[in-house]
Amino acid sequence: MAKKQKDYLTALLADEIEGRETGPTESESEGTPALRADRSRRNSLLGRESALARVASGEVRQVTQLALDPARVRPWTGNARSYSHLNEDNCRELIDAIIAEGGQKVPAVVRRIEGDPEFEFEVIAGTRRHWSISWLRQNSYPDLKFLAQVADLDDEAAFRLADIENRARKDVSDLERARNYAAALKTHYGNHQSRMAERLKLSQSWLSKMIKVATIPDSVVAAFASPADVQLKPAYPLAQAFSDPKKAALIQKAAKDLATKQAQLRNEGKPPIPAPDVIKALLTTEQASAKDREIVLNGAHDRPAVSLQRTNRQGVTLRLHSGHGLSDDELLAKIKLLLETLAADGGGLQR
Repeated sequence: MAKKQKDYLTALLADEIEGRETGPTESESEGTPALRADRSRRNSLLGRESALARVASGEVRQVTQLALDPARVRPWTGNARSYSHLNEDNCRELIDAIIAEGGQKVPAVVRRIEGDPEFEFEVIAGTRRHWSISWLRQNSYPDLKFLAQVADLDDEAAFRLADIENRARKDVSDLERARNYAAALKTHYGNHQSRMAERLKLSQSWLSKMIKVATIPDSVVAAFASPADVQLKPAYPLAQAFSDPKKAALIQKAAKDLATKQAQLRNEGKPPIPAPDVIKALLTTEQASAKDREIVLNGAHDRPAVSLQRTNRQGVTLRLHSGHGLSDDELLAKIKLLLETLAADGGGLQR
């Protein structure tokens, strides 16, 4: 006997669907990165097919399924996917599939909303389907409807359902998911990572790293060709570096320069700086900056008076040169100027 819709969604949210991705475990860490990625993708796709596409197969009996006007449906702000970043290019495959199949076959999941005169529902799972149907209605297919099943979900349950959907989506970036997790940690789980990990069936260490990556500021993300390039494993050391205010200042400065360079390359139609190179440049900026700050201030007759030898967490080392031809007051003024120059570059003494 087919399950009823309410029972199906309950099982889905209770993680009774096989094949869910739960974050890296010890056994999943075995093998090459390519094999692990392929295994994760296959598992998550199986989970999505079992959890959402079974509706279309007829195995799950529809209790509440509607053909909606997408203009009356809004995206849920608690979803990890950035609706504003959806466009014809990144939805092209789905758009073509909907056209070929004569309409949307796999329903989205929505919930009713109240108090908004413009919208009746919001999308919990299926934002790309919603965007694609909306786009098609404006481009030669005005009669297409947005197929959706209606669920009665609170925000925490909606978050878990959307998370299941997004784990199967390679176009939902690690950064989007990380920031979504960080917001949900505060909103739904009272900042208790262990509770959140238990509810989502994730390893606590993996979730902790995701939350850390969420702290990377937009000014640094701008150094990448796309936010999608900010992936968990390479970006985690970058996020850790921001715990050190001195390193954070240097990374911010380097990121600004890289963002300018990326914009220039885009305008010239040239390939962007690859993400691994951006990460490397940002993580080595402290060492490079220390080398670049070979500051030398001259005294009389263009002879060196004071120069920077090195700077690190322990302090700043200066060299006072013989034969500078300055008075003590003039030399002290040079030292002050050097320290001010160093501070302006983010490498001053920590008081």
